[in-house]
Amino acid sequence: MSFRRFAATLLLACAWTFFCASGKAAEGPIACASNPVAHQLDFWLGDWSVDSGRGRSNVHLALDKCEVVESWASNDTDHRGENTIAYNSEEKTWYGLFVDNRGRAHMFSGTVADGSAEFQGPGRGANGTAVLKRVRVVRVNPQTVDQIWENSENNGATWTMDFKMEYLRKTP
Repeated sequence: MSFRRFAATLLLACAWTFFCASGKAAEGPIACASNPVAHQLDFWLGDWSVDSGRGRSNVHLALDKCEVVESWASNDTDHRGENTIAYNSEEKTWYGLFVDNRGRAHMFSGTVADGSAEFQGPGRGANGTAVLKRVRVVRVNPQTVDQIWENSENNGATWTMDFKMEYLRKTP
């Protein structure tokens, strides 16, 4: 085999390997629509009345069913926000970003299983000291979900409830 033919064959083999490897890398993790782990929060999807009508919430899927988005608002004040939660299949971890129109934003990571989600992350207490924050979303039954926010001043050894909201599924 001539050097030119060998070099051309080697170049073609390298290009083919790169093309195949690039295609495989582009495929990435399992698509969210077919990944059952990414649907562990589906119990929360829908339209909700919060705290006996004091608020409202819509929880829906976005980005090809990869992202759970909660859009919520108070019925008594101008307080509203959006919570974005997604499963990272590469890290096997759930992440959440909880933001309101009063300038608060919380980034948490956590787990979801069997009708219950728990997210934790850093925050500040009422007096400005560093605390660990936790938010839990718990399916009570098909028509009721509780969302519970808590603070810990001792890195999770004990928790104090900040507030609890009861979500009642709206009937069509």
